[in-house]
Amino acid sequence: MSMTDRGNRRQGRLYAVPAAGLGLVLLGTIGTAGLADSATESDGLAAFDPELTADVVSVRRAGLTEVAQVLTFIGSMPVLVLLTVVGAIVLRLLTASWRAPGLLVGAMVGSAITTYALKLAVGRQRPGADLVLGPPDANSAFPSGHALNSAVFFGMLAGLMWVGTRSTLARLAVLTGAVVISAGIGLSRIYLGYHWATDVLAGWLAALTWLAIVGTVAYVTRSRSRPDGSPAA
Repeated sequence: MSMTDRGNRRQGRLYAVPAAGLGLVLLGTIGTAGLADSATESDGLAAFDPELTADVVSVRRAGLTEVAQVLTFIGSMPVLVLLTVVGAIVLRLLTASWRAPGLLVGAMVGSAITTYALKLAVGRQRPGADLVLGPPDANSAFPSGHALNSAVFFGMLAGLMWVGTRSTLARLAVLTGAVVISAGIGLSRIYLGYHWATDVLAGWLAALTWLAIVGTVAYVTRSRSRPDGSPAA
């Protein structure tokens, strides 16, 4: 392959990644906005929330409840803050750079702000207190902060580890783990009665949007760190 062909391929990647990131941002934004409107008007997908919640409540079992409570604990803000601090320290030690820990901390700060802003804007009521397995939560339901913040945290870790390893198996394992635990945390919120299904879905979509923004910015700034456009180490 000639130097010209390699340059063209590299240039193509530089444009393809931001384009894909923009597509995900648009998809996530439109989806979140649509669910917010649905939650406000109690129509669309939100109209199915009560029935779905009743179905989930009907399958509650002691073992499942314990698993759900553990997952909800992992996705709580105090635990995520602790994990973020620990993760940032470990990333700093492993990379000898502030870039990776800075991206993780910045992503989580943005995630928390996004969660607060959406809750304030939508102001949706949670399911009835009689459905909740645990202490009541008085803040707004939409979106699920557990779903949004945990998806951003584990998604960022997966992305940073993906970049840091060349093993395809390790990359797939990390990505699968991030998806499974994020999905489990979100579903636990429905199971325990703290959120409607559309709250959780909105949390995932908002997380997708924010991760796409952070990932695109990180990729573009990293790719420009060398004169030839190749990623920096």
